[in-house]
Amino acid sequence: MSPETDMIKLYSQKILELAADIPHIGRLDAPTGSAKRRAPLCGSTVAVDLVVEDGRITGFAQDVKACALGQASASVVGAHIIGRTRAEVETARDQLNAMLKGNGPVPDAPFDGLEVLLPATEYKNRHASILLALDATLDAFDAAAKTACA
Repeated sequence: MSPETDMIKLYSQKILELAADIPHIGRLDAPTGSAKRRAPLCGSTVAVDLVVEDGRITGFAQDVKACALGQASASVVGAHIIGRTRAEVETARDQLNAMLKGNGPVPDAPFDGLEVLLPATEYKNRHASILLALDATLDAFDAAAKTACA
């Protein structure tokens, strides 16, 4: 396959649709936890604000400055993140990471929509951007836990 054909496969219509419609864009006024992650290779960033009650996300906002792949990932995450526990988010992140490395299946529901990013397995330089939304969410969970203990 030519590099041009590879890029067309990588940036599918579904990825572009997801990137154009990211849920929960913005910031929360009173989050219980916040975090920002940056992908060093491409400079993509995702900032996440959470409200956590009884161990579950009840409020979520994200500020996404990323490539189409990072945006598509943030779109899938944003669509399914409300009501999730830290363990569920960590499992999704670990499964997505394994999928991208080519040695794991698609993440479990409700994050199975991340399957759209399977063509990115060959592009290791994009993996960090794709993982940003879940990584930042985990960091925000940790920040919320520290706030609750203070």
